[in-house]
Amino acid sequence: MEKPYYVHPSAYVDEPVEIGAGTKIWHFSHVMKNVRIGERCVFGQNVNIDSGVIIGNNVKVQNNVSIYTGLVIEDDVFLGPSCVLTNVTNPRSQVLRHSLYETTLLKRGCSIGANATIVCGVIVGRYAFIGSGSVVTKNVPDYALIIGVPGKQAGWVSRHGLPLKNPDKKGVYVCPESGLKYKEIEKGVMRCIDLDEEAPLPEDLRAGKVFYDDIVHPGDRLK
Repeated sequence: MEKPYYVHPSAYVDEPVEIGAGTKIWHFSHVMKNVRIGERCVFGQNVNIDSGVIIGNNVKVQNNVSIYTGLVIEDDVFLGPSCVLTNVTNPRSQVLRHSLYETTLLKRGCSIGANATIVCGVIVGRYAFIGSGSVVTKNVPDYALIIGVPGKQAGWVSRHGLPLKNPDKKGVYVCPESGLKYKEIEKGVMRCIDLDEEAPLPEDLRAGKVFYDDIVHPGDRLK
């Protein structure tokens, strides 16, 4: 019987698995048993997904990413090329810790840049943006921009992945692409005040129409 998802002939999917409609698994990838994957996900070339991993809907995973047991990935997450996700803090070849895998949670809408490393046991908040090559060693707030080694917060970003700058007198930021408004409702807690945190983007805001460099000042580029 024809499946509602696509698997390239060079890829392997071990049974039993649960894969949602519209998901695509491309060249030389491997999905191990007891994995749960949502709808409309895309897994690029040479992606490995270990047993027990849970992945939400509309997740985009670029080439050469390994998703290890202990990872929980919510809806709308983006994993950049060759980013690294771990599941043991103190790995040793001689010491088996298969029963001690640590949980790492990537929350809805966050983006992990190319070659970034997420040390296990952390939570990356909703719509957070981890810059390319950064190393995350502790929990990341919602909408935070993290850059560097070790990663440190360099500001806030919108749902569209653009820096939030120059709040008005009431502390309200405006995304330069979408026009959606954001506010730090308490110190270190950013929220979109135009949309419920559980709400998806409206249809008219789901297509990018302007190049990043045409919106953002060069000094505010994401690193």
